[in-house]
Amino acid sequence: MSYLVISKEESKKMNNRDQRKFLIHPYYIMMGLLLMGVTALFVGFTGSYLYNRLQSGIAPIQLPNLFYFNTLLLLASSWTIVMTKKSYLSDQTEKYKLYLGVTLLLTLGFLVSQIIAYMQLQEQELFASNSTMTAYMYLIAGVHFAHVIAGIPFLALFLHTAQKKMKSPITVLLYFADPEKKRKLDLLNIYWHFLDGLWVFLIAFFFINYILG
Repeated sequence: MSYLVISKEESKKMNNRDQRKFLIHPYYIMMGLLLMGVTALFVGFTGSYLYNRLQSGIAPIQLPNLFYFNTLLLLASSWTIVMTKKSYLSDQTEKYKLYLGVTLLLTLGFLVSQIIAYMQLQEQELFASNSTMTAYMYLIAGVHFAHVIAGIPFLALFLHTAQKKMKSPITVLLYFADPEKKRKLDLLNIYWHFLDGLWVFLIAFFFINYILG
């Protein structure tokens, strides 16, 4: 019985030939359309918040301090997802799995911390029914929260697959040489950075509104 061994260089050549079939791979087009839709959604939310506040003369909402701390958690997860991709490209198996796990933990930490922040708001009797501005804050933060949750299964699947399949030099080579996994890791990076950038924008938006009054 003979075995066919494909070197990493040969795999890259095959991948390049596959890529020539598409000027832009359909996955990237779908991701772009998704992110444009999400962007339009949040532009609508923030625009409506600003319009209603200025028209009604309602005081802007002050975000809980925990929201600012959560920004640090998301920025940290953005850095670890970058390190995940770098570890993948440099064939560093253990670092790749480590950074995937840390990214997942940071994201779960963000979600838990957001729930605590919502609980603190309710303890202060700041409910969505209190005012239009409070309702917008809950809506905007809640929709972002939902999009973060939507990304967790993909991140968890990457980690599970890595733990399951990267157990021997051959399986590690096959994993790193798979162009489909690289493409999906690219998409995961794009999605994660988008969510992090969106959150920073939202925090800055609410903060500037509060400072300017």
